[in-house]
Amino acid sequence: MQVKVAELVGESTNSWKDAVRSVVKEAVKAGNEVTGVEVLNFTANVHDGDVVEYKANVKIAYADHGDDKRRR
Repeated sequence: MQVKVAELVGESTNSWKDAVRSVVKEAVKAGNEVTGVEVLNFTANVHDGDVVEYKANVKIAYADHGDDKRRR
């Protein structure tokens, strides 16, 4: 088994934690077997003095089964 890494940005209106979770959920929906994450950066959008959107830049590690996964 090989592991691949993709860099993605997650977003949430609630928290940075939820922004990271949103990336993992999307990667899993895409059929990836996520094995870990590395958070690179947190940012946020601010409107009228309030944080309105949290963003997390993360690297997602996922298993790459190559041809084995396609044969299932």
